[in-house]
Amino acid sequence: MSDTESPPSAAPARRALVIEDEPHIRELVSLHLGLEGLAVTTAADGEDALRLSATEPFDVIVLDLMLPRIDGLSVCRAVRRHALNGDVPILMLTARREETDRVLGLDSGADDYLIKPFGVRELVARVRALLRRPRAGRPETVPPVIAVGALRLDAARRQATVAGQPIELTRHEFDVLLTLASHPGIVFTREALLARVWTPETHVTPRSVDTLIKRLRQKIEEDSAHPTLILTVWGTGYKVADG
Repeated sequence: MSDTESPPSAAPARRALVIEDEPHIRELVSLHLGLEGLAVTTAADGEDALRLSATEPFDVIVLDLMLPRIDGLSVCRAVRRHALNGDVPILMLTARREETDRVLGLDSGADDYLIKPFGVRELVARVRALLRRPRAGRPETVPPVIAVGALRLDAARRQATVAGQPIELTRHEFDVLLTLASHPGIVFTREALLARVWTPETHVTPRSVDTLIKRLRQKIEEDSAHPTLILTVWGTGYKVADG
């Protein structure tokens, strides 16, 4: 069973899919995302969620880990395998507090997680952050020159300098750094960076991102062991320092 709520607006609203089997949580999340201007579609079980995600495009998915019929991890992996919503930001909701459960959720392709019970303001803030994140294959406007601390990136010339000194970067190093620096403060999972920078036929793993980040830090950080530009968000991914 699914239903859709659209805010009264002439402009096309961005779409959210809320997958949650507990009615009061589903209604609460839908209400507040609707107040954010999102058109909300809901699903109460994994089967309905898979049907919707395979046939309708969405801009963000809020996904409960524990679902009837098909669990949230399986839904997440299935969404990532389909072209229609393969790069959609996914916020996973879980009542489990163990770190292994959160890691499983992120490894299955989720971009962020929130532990129940959660505050509505925090959920909305997480969704806003995910909606600001670029999606693979979708055009976005990148400033011609990006400055973060002593780092300057010239996107058109594909040139990088630190304190005025040119830095030699590989294509993937530049693309990862440009992705992070274009969105300071926004956390990218390893999977999101892989989808953003590498082509689908390239055989790389999330650990390849860790290796590349280590090389980048050695090139741009004053002290690579104590980075101040590219920061690790433990259990999630990487971000460039905000401001």
